[in-house]
Amino acid sequence: MKREKMTRPCQSLTGMFCTLARPLINTVASARCKDAPGALQPFQRFARESGKPLKRLEWLRARAHRAEATVLMRKARPACRTSWLFLPGLLAICSTAFSAGAPLEGTIEQTFGPGHERPILVSISGLSGEAAQILRFDLYVQGFAFTDAEAAQYQIIGSNNGNLEARVIQRINRSELLGNRVYSGPFRRQVHHFADDFVNAVPGHARGIAQTRIMFKGEAAGASEIYIADFDGHESQPMTRDGSLVAAPCWVPHRLAAYYTSYKLNHADIFYHDFSTGARRVFARYGGSNMSPAVSPDGSRVAMILSKDGWTDLYVANADGSNLRRLTKSPQDESSPCWSPDGRWICYASKESERRSLSVISPSGGAPRRLTTRLASSPTEPDWAPDGKHIAFTSQNGGNFQICVIPAEGGDAEAIAEGEDPSWAPNSRTLICARRAGGRGNYVLCVLDVGTKQVKDVSRISGISSQSQPSWAK
Repeated sequence: MKREKMTRPCQSLTGMFCTLARPLINTVASARCKDAPGALQPFQRFARESGKPLKRLEWLRARAHRAEATVLMRKARPACRTSWLFLPGLLAICSTAFSAGAPLEGTIEQTFGPGHERPILVSISGLSGEAAQILRFDLYVQGFAFTDAEAAQYQIIGSNNGNLEARVIQRINRSELLGNRVYSGPFRRQVHHFADDFVNAVPGHARGIAQTRIMFKGEAAGASEIYIADFDGHESQPMTRDGSLVAAPCWVPHRLAAYYTSYKLNHADIFYHDFSTGARRVFARYGGSNMSPAVSPDGSRVAMILSKDGWTDLYVANADGSNLRRLTKSPQDESSPCWSPDGRWICYASKESERRSLSVISPSGGAPRRLTTRLASSPTEPDWAPDGKHIAFTSQNGGNFQICVIPAEGGDAEAIAEGEDPSWAPNSRTLICARRAGGRGNYVLCVLDVGTKQVKDVSRISGISSQSQPSWAK
């Protein structure tokens, strides 16, 4: 899996020390330690990940109001010993600035990628019961984990006697990340609002998603309907009540509307449904099946899978159904189209000789290009991240299904979690998918953080046996 580099503002003494020390370390060590291969590697690792043990150095201990460093050379050549003499002085300078209250400025470089990030540690005090439960869910699926106040990077301090009130402190330098705020409105919305305010204030982090919504298929008693809910599964409500079968709901960007397949007319037809007004119309009702609608990012076009010409192929049309164009013409079994965020490409799955693969094609037509999905078998159900950098998909290996992620141009796949049919959140970091549970074809929805691989099931609707085929509002 391709990893990327990003810079974050230094938020600790260790971060500041690493920023200042790295150029000197590289210069001095390259000049004086050429005869000790590998001597620099442990310290470089420490510079990237504070708290790691060093093979040739003791711990460099940084505390909130006092810092001291002891550098002990062991098993190193004499020529290398003087290379480290500058370290206590440099750390002392950082400590002086830190204790004087000077802001810690600068950036540190962090390597990250799907499945390779460490969670950001936070503590929560003063919030209890439902408030703490909601907040923990919101943050966990966005790459945060929980610890005590002394070990946390960020300390959340608040109360929930009536309205939610909370603030956030950066533990290392005791500065406020988020000043005291009081929230009003429905209680769950108050907590979601604070969660987004906090996440949006964390430097370099993806935007908060706690106030977003999802759409999915809910099944019970042999029928299925379209539901909409908050991203955690709460506040759900049915959008259809047809007592029929539905499949593959897809949000229309920036509108309370969707395209989906329904057997309402005893045939697999694609409908357009404006939930704000209740207006609904048939969008595609050709001979054969009309399946898997996917709306372009600007809402002007719809890709779909039709079998009206004998084969199951990929088509695209305008949002009103006009100007239908056939993009593929082959005996392969095409399925599950999705759009690139710039609207220039459609990614889809195809099946040939019982082997599945992913391809991209222009909505204007032309030859498709197959995507490489190394380390993942039978890829299907792709979804393109809103920032354009990654594609998530379902990989099948025997009877096991996993959510995987590849770079948008193809490459090595990173397995994230068990599940099927992923849909990206607007932050391009979090996914929602369906996971098999309890046998008999039943599913539950779960939200997962791609960076850390942290997963949580969403709330289930009472009386609904299965929830699947999610689509995240964007």
